[in-house]
Amino acid sequence: MGTIRIENASDPRIAMFASLTDAQLRNRLNPDEGIFIAESPKVIKVALDASLEPVGLLCEEKHIEGDARDIIARMPDTPVYTGSRDTLQQITGYRLTRGVLCAMRRPPLPRPEEICAKARRLVVLHDICDTTNIGSIFRSAAALGIDGVILNQTACDPLNRRAVRVSMGSVFLIPWTRIDGDYSGILRTLGFKTVAMALRHNSIDISDPLLHDEPRLAIIMGTEGEGLPIGEIDNADYVVKIPMHNNVDSLNVAAAAAIAFHQLTR
Repeated sequence: MGTIRIENASDPRIAMFASLTDAQLRNRLNPDEGIFIAESPKVIKVALDASLEPVGLLCEEKHIEGDARDIIARMPDTPVYTGSRDTLQQITGYRLTRGVLCAMRRPPLPRPEEICAKARRLVVLHDICDTTNIGSIFRSAAALGIDGVILNQTACDPLNRRAVRVSMGSVFLIPWTRIDGDYSGILRTLGFKTVAMALRHNSIDISDPLLHDEPRLAIIMGTEGEGLPIGEIDNADYVVKIPMHNNVDSLNVAAAAAIAFHQLTR
């Protein structure tokens, strides 16, 4: 489609990049529609490899024949907007660290049944709202053999710009969806035992052979600080702990998730 030079930060053609929050980029009537922003050439390439649909590219001039050249060649029908670094900063509200942004169409969410059909190990993210943690958990899940991710309705969006960046595009490599309401009950009907990660008197060690003998497990991770609600812990088939030393009482949820994934997918 060619390169379009932008001289005015209020140009309506680049409104999708213009200081919008991630919530504003989603369709207000249906939060699972709309667009999201992928940042940096590496992340954009991962998204394209996952067959996601580009809508527009915003790129510093020096990257058109540099870091973004291969990306642009893969999307010949997608408009490429460019301008000076100062103009791009006015558009986005911050100075681009990687020089390339791509607006992409949000894919439809699969049904839980689709994700669970062939899965052996899932992770459930309950109320986790920190985008850095979400991105880190997705990266570990993709790397360590988790087959899918389930989020409750109040967990933050995995396609948030920072979550996508922190995950290095891993949010495009592993299927995910949301479940509204009793996800434990739904997952049980789909053949999974649930594992609540929590330190309680009845917690079993994460290395317990009982866990490894289970053919299908859903690992439930709670929000940073508060952890899982008591009701969710009581409702789980297993309550599991990671042994602590030196009077340390807990780990960051992303670190705990990585340990759980490595141990429970072996």
